[in-house]
Amino acid sequence: MFDYLDMMRAEKMPHIWCPGCGNGIIVKSMLRAIDKLGWDRNEIVNVSGIGCSSRTPGYLDFNTLHTTHGRSLAFATGVKAYKPGLKVIAVAGDGDSVAIGGNHFIHACRRNIDLTLIVYNNYIYGMTGGQNSPTTPEGSRSTTMSYGNIEPPFDICKLAIGAGATFVARSTVAHPVQIEKLISQGLTHKGFSVIEVMVNCPTAYGRRNKLRNPAENIKQYKDQAVRVEQARKMTPDELKGKIVTGVLHVDTTRGEYTDQYAGLVARLADPAKP
Repeated sequence: MFDYLDMMRAEKMPHIWCPGCGNGIIVKSMLRAIDKLGWDRNEIVNVSGIGCSSRTPGYLDFNTLHTTHGRSLAFATGVKAYKPGLKVIAVAGDGDSVAIGGNHFIHACRRNIDLTLIVYNNYIYGMTGGQNSPTTPEGSRSTTMSYGNIEPPFDICKLAIGAGATFVARSTVAHPVQIEKLISQGLTHKGFSVIEVMVNCPTAYGRRNKLRNPAENIKQYKDQAVRVEQARKMTPDELKGKIVTGVLHVDTTRGEYTDQYAGLVARLADPAKP
């Protein structure tokens, strides 16, 4: 039987996440996916920025980088470009990835570099005070929108597809088996992969938005989730308030960045080629 602690730094326990936080569901799903792929932990690099989700590398017994706010993809890109053989997995929250890290996000998508980004989307800045994030739903309350958010939220997956990511998927913490499968698909995809996971924040988001306990948070995701195959048969009105899950986009036609860079170096080093 798979023992999660085999891939974790037990001395770092207990973790700092709030009781009922769904981050652990994502971490366990990721570890199961890695275990089934049979990857050597010495070839894995887990990179994060700042935020609740970004504590993840501290608990995992891989090569890890806990970097600065919004910069996880910049560091991850550097690691992958320097040693393309490493398996690089970045983790980031919604604010870390598409607010302060938004520029790095769109350009990582555009480059199609072979690394995987797992976005823990909890609709809010959970660690730093409960402020609005780029994905906070309209009408939801936060410390910076105490009367309800008036800004339209980003759809992270649509943003990733539009910017050029070649594997894009979404799940929720109410669907841990699906999370595991999507992460596995993303990890084995040759190119830039984005897996968005809708995760409950019972403290900063739930309490302010009448989701009184973690079970209510997770049940909301279960009720809202619609598989992409079913969503294709639904009207825009029927999809309002729904979370479309599954593999949303795959493109295997584009070249991967480090392969293209290696080809450029080889061409420039060959005196026979102009």
